[in-house]
Amino acid sequence: MIPEDLRYTAEHEWVVGADGGTLRVGITHFAQDALGDIVFVQLPDEGAVVAAGEPLGEIESTKSVSEIYAPVSGTVAARNEALGDTPEVINTDPYGAGWLLEITPDDPSALDGLLTAGAYRELTES
Repeated sequence: MIPEDLRYTAEHEWVVGADGGTLRVGITHFAQDALGDIVFVQLPDEGAVVAAGEPLGEIESTKSVSEIYAPVSGTVAARNEALGDTPEVINTDPYGAGWLLEITPDDPSALDGLLTAGAYRELTES
């Protein structure tokens, strides 16, 4: 289950263009499946500056704690506040209601440097 219209990172985040030039970010079905039941999510505050490839938060599951990495450099424009009460929605709807945050990228073309669905599929199948 790898949607064709998204871009991906090797760390299993997905990215899609959202409103006003922001990029919406979440973790992939592959990642949530590997994590198991998600019980807590720690995300940066709106206005936080993030750097591509650097940790920006954590996802805790019944199995482990995993870092979330910034797919692009920029400023956090929004975060999914609903995850505070219902982090398990990431397990049931990772590409929809389980989104994590939105980032206003420093470079609007940053999305172009991420993996295509085909490249991400190859990564997860190898």
